[in-house]
Amino acid sequence: MWTYGDYTRWLYRGGSPNRFAQLQNRLSAVAFSAGLLPRRAGALEVRGRRSGQTVSLPVVIADYGGERYLVSMLGRDANWVRNLEADGGRARLRHGRREPISLVEVDPALRAPILRRYLDLAPGARPHIPVDRRAPLSEFEAIAADYPVFRIEPRAGTA
Repeated sequence: MWTYGDYTRWLYRGGSPNRFAQLQNRLSAVAFSAGLLPRRAGALEVRGRRSGQTVSLPVVIADYGGERYLVSMLGRDANWVRNLEADGGRARLRHGRREPISLVEVDPALRAPILRRYLDLAPGARPHIPVDRRAPLSEFEAIAADYPVFRIEPRAGTA
């Protein structure tokens, strides 16, 4: 019998979403960007590094220490991370409105508490990050370099 973790790992086997996961992500991104679901959910819009087209994906926004953060549950090789890096950290966040943002990568030494907070808020990410959400910070510190964390900063400009 499959568990929830087996199911979500199947959706992202090899570190990329399969066709079903791509469809789920598109539908979630539309719902999140419209502001229909929890305020911690949104749609991240980044420019594709090859196509130049806007790519939208669902994200969970982790709040910690008065700041907002995005985490790549699939690690550094996730397409959105590579697209973001290619575009200098520029993106848009949508949750009822478009917010131009810059995403600034957090130093791995500072990621552990943010990763733990993220796992509290994002049950779908738990099978992808090999630490229990209730584990001590030392366990998060051991894997922090493998999971990029980005601080959300407002960016002047058009939405």
